Amino acid sequence: MAQSEGTLRDAAGLEALISRAAAQGKGLPPVEKWNPDFCGDLDMEIKADGTWFYMGTPIGRAPLVRLFSTVLRRDADGKTYLVTPVEKVGIRVEDAPFLGVELNVSGEGADQVMTFRTNVGDIVEANAANPLRFVIDPANGGLKPYVLVRGRLEALLARPVMYELVSHGEDIVVGGKSMFAVRSGGTVFPIMPSGELEEQSL
Repeated sequence: MAQSEGTLRDAAGLEALISRAAAQGKGLPPVEKWNPDFCGDLDMEIKADGTWFYMGTPIGRAPLVRLFSTVLRRDADGKTYLVTPVEKVGIRVEDAPFLGVELNVSGEGADQVMTFRTNVGDIVEANAANPLRFVIDPANGGLKPYVLVRGRLEALLARPVMYELVSHGEDIVVGGKSMFAVRSGGTVFPIMPSGELEEQSL
């Protein structure tokens, strides 16, 4: 796989580069505003369970994974990159770049709010700007829920979180059709037609 020269040849150099980018300001770096040259692909992959691998080896340092996660960007081409002001490198993502590992539900009915924590520490409230979406896994017919974290980056909800979310579901008429759905942040998120719920493998 093609890789750029110099600092991107090893994780330590990449870590230093990203640290400098992250140090430019408080909060998340403004990766959407950066347009550096593409420097090739890096042998880095995010597995479906949220584990990051570099050159086939799991990255065991949580602070380093968190650092890398702050400069992730998914572009219109459908690919995911690590982006700094001066370099952009492609990485592989098996499913979603983040994993939703915790759910907090507050309020009831139309005032209900679902707030998720990701495996890298992001806190995101499901609403119109950060919607939930649901797909059926073609491999096993299971339900796979996602929440938009930022940009085009989503978190796949871990199974225990998915079960907790579904426990807050209710039958709601959407577009004249009865849907099994959840509410959050003033928005209704349909999961599936009510009649299909019993047939679904969760």
